[in-house]
Amino acid sequence: MEPFFSVIVVCLNPGERLKSTLESIERQTFRDFQVIVKDGGSRDGAPETAGTFSERWKKEGGLRSLEVITQEDCGIYDAMNQAAAAAEGRYVYFLNCGDCFSSGQVLEEMAAFIRREQEQRPGIYYGDIYERLTGQRVCSNPRMDAFGCYRNVPCHQACFYARELLLAHPFHRGYQVRADYEQFLWCFFASPYKGGVKFAYSSVLIADYEGGGFSESRENRELSAREHKEITGKYMSRGELFRFRLAMALTLSGLRTKLAENGKTAGVYNRVKEMLYRRRK
Repeated sequence: MEPFFSVIVVCLNPGERLKSTLESIERQTFRDFQVIVKDGGSRDGAPETAGTFSERWKKEGGLRSLEVITQEDCGIYDAMNQAAAAAEGRYVYFLNCGDCFSSGQVLEEMAAFIRREQEQRPGIYYGDIYERLTGQRVCSNPRMDAFGCYRNVPCHQACFYARELLLAHPFHRGYQVRADYEQFLWCFFASPYKGGVKFAYSSVLIADYEGGGFSESRENRELSAREHKEITGKYMSRGELFRFRLAMALTLSGLRTKLAENGKTAGVYNRVKEMLYRRRK
């Protein structure tokens, strides 16, 4: 019997961060899930750390399980693809090492939400995250459209994917920091499923996001911008791109980014954004 969720944790020499992430998974009240720890060849005992959780859950019995996959990979997106290919759950969620579920009820609340929203087509079900760097809740866009895809899609720590979406279009290994963005845009613009992919937002606070990762470092902002330009050019028309870039310029997107990333202004910025998003529902 397939589990409802597959929770994927990708790691390489994560130290104590793996333990804290797995502990947040262990606290979930909803137990119909498997965990896949995809290890790229850690030398700090990460597979053994994961193994202690696996053995404990086996002794307890029940539905939840943990599998460790140790295999070389070409980076985080390749590792995520390897784990997704091995996943058995109907819905797949990626929780990075160092990130944690925001509460013990996240999987229970999202399972109930997905069951209410479920249709005869694959979907991405998403919510909000808490950003530790700024100490603020970051709300996702509740109504996805083409401009929303250009401007801001929910990060993968906010998203539960129907497994078939990840198998039909894995993360593109040619992108170093934006492969999850490319996959999301494929789902919105190019998926072959009849009726399109369903996008459904819940106000559940899903993950405490550590932040400060590879894609967010200062030296990789330029790379991120180049990949964004290439990906949007693949899925959007020239007319759309012109309108969207103009809208971003007129609404001072550069200034808004600085406000969102500054710990002193992020709170006000995110409260205003949340208010505007609620009006769009």
